[in-house]
Amino acid sequence: MGKKIRVLVVDDSALVRNALSEVLTSDPEIEIMAMAQDPIVAVSKIRDEVPDVIILDVEMPRMDGITFLKRIMAQHPIPVIICSTLASQGSQAALAAMESGAVEVIEKPSLGTKKFFEESKIRICDTVKAAAMVKVSVRKHANPLKVSPKLTADAILPAPPCKAVDKTTETVIAVGASTGGTEALKVLFESLPPDTPGIVVVQHMPANFTKAFANRLDKTCLVSVKEAENNDAVLRGQVLIAPGNQHMLLKRNGDQYYVEVREGPLVSRHRPSVDVLFRSAARYAGKNALGVIMTGMGDDGAKGMLEMKQAGAYTIAQDEESCVVFGMPKEAIKLDAVDSILPLEKIAEDLLKKCRAL
Repeated sequence: MGKKIRVLVVDDSALVRNALSEVLTSDPEIEIMAMAQDPIVAVSKIRDEVPDVIILDVEMPRMDGITFLKRIMAQHPIPVIICSTLASQGSQAALAAMESGAVEVIEKPSLGTKKFFEESKIRICDTVKAAAMVKVSVRKHANPLKVSPKLTADAILPAPPCKAVDKTTETVIAVGASTGGTEALKVLFESLPPDTPGIVVVQHMPANFTKAFANRLDKTCLVSVKEAENNDAVLRGQVLIAPGNQHMLLKRNGDQYYVEVREGPLVSRHRPSVDVLFRSAARYAGKNALGVIMTGMGDDGAKGMLEMKQAGAYTIAQDEESCVVFGMPKEAIKLDAVDSILPLEKIAEDLLKKCRAL
């Protein structure tokens, strides 16, 4: 067995620190390097030994977690997982933390904390393992005072609009992402013109967090972005993001595509699941669909992308260099489910070129 992943837990609650310690040390690949009740104590721990991953609360005494996160990313980048009750509220503060460099969010309930951590053991340990793989040295938000460079619609326009297709064969773009996907999706969507074919997205996120994420993207993109609701129509120029903790399927009624949002068991350990979305795209859109699988740990979406390709869809995987974690794209590539492997900044251009060819 290789070297264990060393974790620093920073939370003002002793109950949370102990519960996380029990969960993480139950995995033979993870160990607790240290625990701290606030960021000031955490700083002294980091001086002695640098952890592989930090699990960080947002609301703490002496220094809040977001301020601490920004200092870490500016001075000594370390993969950080936000673990906060704020996540369940879809708070702007927690979302800002992710955009400042946090690689993932674990939703922490205000009550029943110990039971929650025990029931979420697999997901928490998987999240820590994914975080340990993150290439923090090249993250765009390492400097909290500098706005990260992003592609804009100018990189695409004045390209002609996508070729019009018959009403019964309207193009649909299905996208799946996980760890690192919040920033990757932002770059992708800000690079698309307002007449882009309808887009349906699964991004692994906690419940109540996807709405805030969608609203923030909607303010910076030429396409409109919203959290999907059951029976929402898939429209040109609009992005529908699956709500956290619910599956989303692409459906079709005559010449109109729409989405179905529903409950269901975890698929590939996730809800929403990329595999569920991609399978529905293969079934109801077939060769009229385009699929994109982006940064994330695990294999969710790989089998679904293969089904899309077999149904005649054009498929793209984000390349290893531009991924935060090259897990999901790698698994899709292994299955020969991918037509093109592209860096993040080239995906929008390729999608639009393919649209014009349809």
